[in-house]
Amino acid sequence: MVTPEPPKIQRRVISAADIALKTKNQVVPLEVLNALGWLPSARVDEWRRGQAEHLGGSIAVDTAKVRTALDYLRAWAAERGLRATEASYLAATRDRRPLRFTADGDETLEQLFRTHWVSADLSEKRLERLKERQSKAPDLVVVRAAKAWVCAGCGVRGEVGDFVYEEDKTSLCLACADFDHLHFLASGNAALSRRAKTESKLSAVVVEFNRRRKRYQRVGTLVEEDALERAEQRCLADEDVRARRRERDAERRVHADVEFQAELAAAIRLAFPHCPAERAQTIAEHAGVRGSGRVGRSAAGRALDEDAVRAAVVASIRHLDTDYDDLLMSGVPRADARERIRPAIDRVLARWRG
Repeated sequence: MVTPEPPKIQRRVISAADIALKTKNQVVPLEVLNALGWLPSARVDEWRRGQAEHLGGSIAVDTAKVRTALDYLRAWAAERGLRATEASYLAATRDRRPLRFTADGDETLEQLFRTHWVSADLSEKRLERLKERQSKAPDLVVVRAAKAWVCAGCGVRGEVGDFVYEEDKTSLCLACADFDHLHFLASGNAALSRRAKTESKLSAVVVEFNRRRKRYQRVGTLVEEDALERAEQRCLADEDVRARRRERDAERRVHADVEFQAELAAAIRLAFPHCPAERAQTIAEHAGVRGSGRVGRSAAGRALDEDAVRAAVVASIRHLDTDYDDLLMSGVPRADARERIRPAIDRVLARWRG
């Protein structure tokens, strides 16, 4: 008797959940919906900042489909014996009000959203740390404006690149938000940023929208000036210790990268047995470069997901075994160029599969 194939939504939910569990030891419903392509990260960021009353209008599918996906997630978690933990979602606003997921406040669906699933292998100590992070109130957020805006408090016109605090769907300049006495500390020195934020009684994270990645990314922190001075003194006092730690961490990262690239090369050879070993290693080294943003460094790539492995192989074939780059340089649109070279890619894939 042939076992019927699971529905497509179920397969996609399980794939996203498996990847999250392998890479993070926990599965968050919002991240699963993002992996499915239903919920953009930028909309979640705005909701977390209190700019939307709920997430319902930001999800690309209807409520019934969301409920189905989250029910599949719950069943998958139960089958694997995962632990359920309930997370508190608070807005990154001064009042830290509870956030709502659905338009009508459906408690069953709200509960499904709040439930995170964690590995049963986590120690009690790590589980407590995880729960502590989940319940921690979010940082206040200031945005580096991507367009002109007008302060709702004083009426001053803000320009692109200015800092704006968005509260209850209104925009405030730093003076009206009572942040104008804070000093901007750009990202780049993690120890200094962390210590300055700890020393500062009032602080806010500064983000800007990255159009390429289609999400907000952190660019710095607003902290009190005397807190920054104390943090700088602390950093100067243990600079030698932190320098040695950075060297050790760099060595560990290199070793980890080599191990991961070897695992990725092995996964390529498993999926494509007739791919030359040297080529598989070259593909793995290219796709697995830390910080490159390539498929090998994605969550799916680090989990050696079948689709991610295939994507890395296809990317290599596209650039090294076809005239794709020449087509682009001659002015052929990207979509047309990819369509033209598809038969050549399929031939190489078929040959490597054997």
